[in-house]
Amino acid sequence: MSQKVRVRFAPSPTGPLHIGGVRTALFNYLFAKKHGGDFLLRIEDTDQNRYVPGAEDYIVDALNWLNIPYDEGPGKEGGCGPYRQSERNDLYKQYAIDLIESGNAYYAFDTSEKLDFHRKDHEAKGKTFIYNWHNRLKLKNSLSMPAIEVERLLADGADYVIRFKAPESETLHLQDIIRGGMQIDSSVLDDKVLFKSDGMPTYHLANIVDDHLMKITHVIRGEEWLPSMALHVLLYRAFNWEVPQFAHLPLIMKPEGKGKLSKRDGDKMGFPVFPLEWKPADGAVFSGYREDGYLPEAVINMLAFLGWNPGTEQEIFSLDGLVAAFELDRVHKAGAKFDPEKTKWFQHQYLQGIDDTILASQFSEVLNEKGITTSLDVTKIVSLVKERATFLSDLWGQSNFFFITPENYNEKASLKAFKPETPEILKAVIEILSSAEDFSEANISEKVKSWVVSKELGFGKVMMPLRLALVGEMKGPDVFDIAAVLGKKEVIIRIENAITKIG
Repeated sequence: MSQKVRVRFAPSPTGPLHIGGVRTALFNYLFAKKHGGDFLLRIEDTDQNRYVPGAEDYIVDALNWLNIPYDEGPGKEGGCGPYRQSERNDLYKQYAIDLIESGNAYYAFDTSEKLDFHRKDHEAKGKTFIYNWHNRLKLKNSLSMPAIEVERLLADGADYVIRFKAPESETLHLQDIIRGGMQIDSSVLDDKVLFKSDGMPTYHLANIVDDHLMKITHVIRGEEWLPSMALHVLLYRAFNWEVPQFAHLPLIMKPEGKGKLSKRDGDKMGFPVFPLEWKPADGAVFSGYREDGYLPEAVINMLAFLGWNPGTEQEIFSLDGLVAAFELDRVHKAGAKFDPEKTKWFQHQYLQGIDDTILASQFSEVLNEKGITTSLDVTKIVSLVKERATFLSDLWGQSNFFFITPENYNEKASLKAFKPETPEILKAVIEILSSAEDFSEANISEKVKSWVVSKELGFGKVMMPLRLALVGEMKGPDVFDIAAVLGKKEVIIRIENAITKIG
């Protein structure tokens, strides 16, 4: 690519950023970084009726948390700002006028009531009303009216829109990086509104003008914009501008595979669909991946595989690894089914990869919140239990017995583990452990197991009640690992407690 790659993520600040939008941002980011290009954020806030306070900050915070920050955008001014469309309003009208002057657009003065009449009239006849070549000369616009009448209406401040003049009969050959070649008959296109008399451009005009002025080389966006591609290509042609390359990403589908995953599906189905928690003004709370305990690396890895694969069996990728492997031509056309359990799998893999000392530091904060102070080796405890944890919060459930001496014992396990001879066996184990000067896992394991073999007891008769005494139930890592961490004094206290309470 001789021209420097420049891509943009252009969300509307109408609420929290759905993971479908995050996936679009991610693919733009990966493509830009793969080709040494720029990743821009543009806030498309021309629809002030739907503007939600806090939504823009949410978008920026989400990208930063996921470690895919933009190179240019609000607060990071490059040479193509401003990056909020509401601050660019003065730009658009002249471009709409230019299209009129070149014969590619026209003024239309039809009232909404008149257009509604035509729609209902067509429906009654089993037809669909389309404002384009076949009826534009019968409607109230600058193509069908004398120039002097048009000038009078404009001078009088009459309401108008500026419509694009779609070609009457042309086969458009469109190219999409993901979907390949497509052909569209221009006669089926309507004359889209580009500009309104209130001074506001529509999405189509603002989008094309901004992409051109921001020197965007590749438009990577969701499949829902595919029907607009023909109009956008025609607009580039009408302005005599170079057309960027297009790539339309597949939809993210519900877990059952039917229908697009919506903003309402997450809390309804028990998983987040937003990167960060969102609290709208009505007092509701929508869960986010960050607040639910997910690591940003796990969320990124999960999103990358929604509609893309590297062509290998590898599933775990660092962000740098994704940049190196990512290619748009490996993005699928078909919708990608969202899998909440696979998301947890990615989270589990990434939690396992965190250094034990870092995880222990984070877990120590959890212990502090619970009012627990300890002299035990928290790093060692984390290393023993993290294999069974998916989230940081799971570590407490897997390790609480280290910090709290059991007061009660699982009834079912007690009946199975404690037999009439069990108290005497445990008293013998206490003697063995008491005499051990080296209370390492390896040493106490060897001593107790050698004694079990010598007495021909069978390991279950010793290990089950020993675990129950130390843990209170049948869970946890190797029982001698537990004992070594607890230390001789605490282990003997716990065994004696079990003999008294169960035996």
